[in-house]
Amino acid sequence: MSRAYTIILEPNPDEGIYTVTVPWLPGCITQGRTVDECIDRAKEAIAVWIADAIAAGESIPEETEHPQAIVVDVAA
Repeated sequence: MSRAYTIILEPNPDEGIYTVTVPWLPGCITQGRTVDECIDRAKEAIAVWIADAIAAGESIPEETEHPQAIVVDVAA
């Protein structure tokens, strides 16, 4: 079975990495240095999260709505 989840990459320029979160899977977090590495690691983290949830007898959340990120300019 295939599932689709949105991942969020938050840059940390001081460390040269991104922190990756999966909003629909609480606590599903990983890191990577490149976007491609983040995607690969997110897929691994999601698979582990789902396997752990199944082993614990928990339901697997299905992403029904996708988060949106919008950048706005604010005069400060």
